[in-house]
Amino acid sequence: MVKHVILWTLKDEFSDEEKGKIRQGIKEGLEGLKGKVPGIVDIRVNIHGLASSNADLMLDSTFESAEALKAYSVHPEHVAVADTKVRPYTKIRSCLDYEI
Repeated sequence: MVKHVILWTLKDEFSDEEKGKIRQGIKEGLEGLKGKVPGIVDIRVNIHGLASSNADLMLDSTFESAEALKAYSVHPEHVAVADTKVRPYTKIRSCLDYEI
């Protein structure tokens, strides 16, 4: 299995209220992919970081294999979420993929 972990920082131009709505939209969009995209074992988005955090939210996902992760990256359902709920609102993305 493969873990796929991403940390995002939202753009500065959004108010705290807007950032809350954006985080919730990202969470709903990405977590909604389970059962739609083959190979996802688990997918969770944490939107409630402590004040000491320097990122706004985290994707913690598990895939059956590296091949499943690669297929997820180009799957139309994932691309739609990324293009409408994530990329327009984020300024920094850090990713770590590893085998478990």
